[in-house]
Amino acid sequence: MGAVVGTLTMQTKPRRPSGDKIDDDLEMTMVCHRPEGLEQLEALTNFSKRELQVLYRGFKNECPSGVVNEDTFKQIYSQFFPHGDASTYAHFLFNAFDSAHTGSIKFEDFVTALSILLRGSITEKLQWTFNLYDINRDGYINKEEMTDIVKAIYDMMGKYTYPVLKTDAPKQQVDAFFQKMDKNRDGVVTLDEFILSCQEDENIMRSLQLFENVI
Repeated sequence: MGAVVGTLTMQTKPRRPSGDKIDDDLEMTMVCHRPEGLEQLEALTNFSKRELQVLYRGFKNECPSGVVNEDTFKQIYSQFFPHGDASTYAHFLFNAFDSAHTGSIKFEDFVTALSILLRGSITEKLQWTFNLYDINRDGYINKEEMTDIVKAIYDMMGKYTYPVLKTDAPKQQVDAFFQKMDKNRDGVVTLDEFILSCQEDENIMRSLQLFENVI
């Protein structure tokens, strides 16, 4: 859970604007995709107009075309995990951001998800995270899906993780998760089971609350 919120925070915490005047609207020159107007995005997210302006400047610096494909997303994301392989986790995260399954992430997709992860309610954050784990989008999380995500997180953290992780650590962690989350023992975790189990876990709740209002 912290891997989702924490790494996004590192990537998106905006720099203080320069002394130059910031226009009342987003700078749109020389981009292939034109985002929605500031007022609409402000209404759809929990960010202020000024915060959206700063976030867009950073987004445009990394992605001048106005959209991010998966390869570019992986390249950006991997910079924050130089000792591990973040490609698989970045793939799952990209798919969660690309909710329309277009093969690219627009600024609207990015900032809407970021708004949930950083400023959303506990339930909204848990719903978004459930969708990340529900790889095949069937409304359930099975052990295979959770194992794929957990393995990807372990690979991302790298071989220099301390203490050194055992090769069977992902399986043990998934087994422990399912023991706690699969309330009716039917082999899958529903959204309701996921939310209830996370709310009962102090560590998960602490990680969700830690990054509130960091921007």
